[in-house]
Amino acid sequence: MVDVGGRTFSRVHHVAVVVRDIDSALGFYRDTLGLPVSLVLPIEPDEVVIAFLDVGESKVELVQPTSGSTGVARFLEKKGEGFHHVCFETPDVDATLAQLAQDGVELIDQEARRGAEGPVAFLHPRSCSGVLVELIEQPGGPAWARLGYEGDPLTG
Repeated sequence: MVDVGGRTFSRVHHVAVVVRDIDSALGFYRDTLGLPVSLVLPIEPDEVVIAFLDVGESKVELVQPTSGSTGVARFLEKKGEGFHHVCFETPDVDATLAQLAQDGVELIDQEARRGAEGPVAFLHPRSCSGVLVELIEQPGGPAWARLGYEGDPLTG
């Protein structure tokens, strides 16, 4: 664990790559590189399909937009396929957000919301040297109960 000014981060949870076609991208990451797939899931509220591939204690997330009207779709149209965001794991997303906001960091999410693998929140790239940063809460953290998670975040 790394403690930075009262904010504790335990690891890089994942790096996300935006793709046009998740099946084609899986052909490279799974079949060519040999990374095991731990999850493929549509996230309907975000209008994306995601796939997580395990790499040691971290993951690669592939993100394919399913609608042309989302931020991910606009990113893909403007910048093409490639790196989208980095996600850091923390014991308490809401406490970390409060500290970051106090420090002047521009937040996209004011509090944790449901994500595929637990409570998440995003920080605006304007405050993060041009990189979209996601925070995810460690399993069992305080936002899990508030958001209705019971064990497995996917089945809730």
